[in-house]
Amino acid sequence: MSDTGRQSFTDKASSAMKPDSQKSTTEHIGDKLKGTGDSIASSLQPQSEKSTGQKAGDAFSSNSNENEPSMLQKAKDAVGLGDNN
Repeated sequence: MSDTGRQSFTDKASSAMKPDSQKSTTEHIGDKLKGTGDSIASSLQPQSEKSTGQKAGDAFSSNSNENEPSMLQKAKDAVGLGDNN
């Protein structure tokens, strides 16, 4: 379960599972805004105040702001569902 004020894990997963090519412009913008907001919240919340579940979720989604792709993004790229930026 995600901490208060953070994007839910189910929302992240459902967004990640839909190929980018099948998303509308509105969905792309929404995903970007939610991701940016969650990344900011992750940066502002001290590690000592994060729940164990949130720490695991941040590690999986790479919300540590180290400019490396998340495990989820790497998996999407491996099966051809990534952005190809």
